[in-house]
Amino acid sequence: QVHVVESGGGLVQAGGSLRLSCVASGRTLSNYATGWFRQAPGKEREFVAAIKWSGNTKRYPEFVKGRFTISRDNAKNTVTLQMNDLKPEDTALYYCAVETSGTLYSRPYEYDYWGQGTQVTVSS
Repeated sequence: QVHVVESGGGLVQAGGSLRLSCVASGRTLSNYATGWFRQAPGKEREFVAAIKWSGNTKRYPEFVKGRFTISRDNAKNTVTLQMNDLKPEDTALYYCAVETSGTLYSRPYEYDYWGQGTQVTVSS
């Protein structure tokens, strides 16, 4: 079993920044990919970023490119999502997920383990 925990959410004004962290623990993991998703009330869960085990390959949707950066520290089993220039439409519950085959999928059902989420609220 893999346990995934997110942290770092909060309330920020538009234009501000937040740094989310995701720690995976449990059974020995290697070569897994990690993704971030978000879900606003009444909306479907949407892909935000993903990173391969090596850290050299990343994937972002267009609406976060240039604002969000994903990185990882495998020694600490930690993946970080740096979010800059936040907008009110970025308000959502942000989830971290682990994909054990190591592929950078963008669809939620392709991920194997999920955290409980951390709330990000951006005020205008």
